[in-house]
Amino acid sequence: MAYEVEPPKYVRLAQTIQRRIEDGTYPRGTRVPSENQLVQSFGKSRPTVVRALELLKRDGWLESRQGYGTIVRDRPEVVGQKDRRGREALERDESQASGRLVEVAEVVVPARVASALDLPKKAKILMGRFLVEEEGEAVELVSSYFPAGLVEGTELASTEGLASSVREHLEAKKKIRFDHVTERVSARLPETGEAGLSGLPDGVPVLSVLVIACDASGQALQVSEVLLPVKRPRSLTWAFFMERVTRIELALSAWEAMALA
Repeated sequence: MAYEVEPPKYVRLAQTIQRRIEDGTYPRGTRVPSENQLVQSFGKSRPTVVRALELLKRDGWLESRQGYGTIVRDRPEVVGQKDRRGREALERDESQASGRLVEVAEVVVPARVASALDLPKKAKILMGRFLVEEEGEAVELVSSYFPAGLVEGTELASTEGLASSVREHLEAKKKIRFDHVTERVSARLPETGEAGLSGLPDGVPVLSVLVIACDASGQALQVSEVLLPVKRPRSLTWAFFMERVTRIELALSAWEAMALA
């Protein structure tokens, strides 16, 4: 069983507001509802609302204008996109990457992926797993999930791997356009098979970056989960690790969306 860290309330609220900006509920150049209205609409405390708005302002989605309120800005420019896990997962050329394709199979969709793709529980989905290695050591395990409608007419089910990146392949074969990705950062214990592939002993947690690739309308097209092994001293308790992960989430601006060039 996998155990995940639930992001703080204000991070979840910030994500909800961000989605409303992306889908046009809160149009660019307009005011977002007041703090009192957000408190009533979402049933959150004022401190939670204030912190959520501060996070969105810091990330460039909102700005304060004296005497007018909080305004929706254009989609923020993303600095250092090439260093972000989400972009790498979508644009990695498996034929050139350091690592190997370890599994391609039809599986029951994990709950976290079903939620992102709006699929029913226990639906079948194609999963491809790529193990990223450096000097013979596993550094990332990337599990990519593709709905059936996206797989048809492509080579995603091939056990030989792709000759290009997932993004390039799908945009060429399916004539779709990836616009941006959203990242959800959490921590959990590895599931059956993941620990062995990552070279971890039982009970050692991993950081999970759930990468949701969307089109311009915000529709989720494909999901990848990047697992990062976390090395820790034996004396480090699980509770302390969870606290540290929460701090990492905030430092990474968990669940931030970014534009793809």
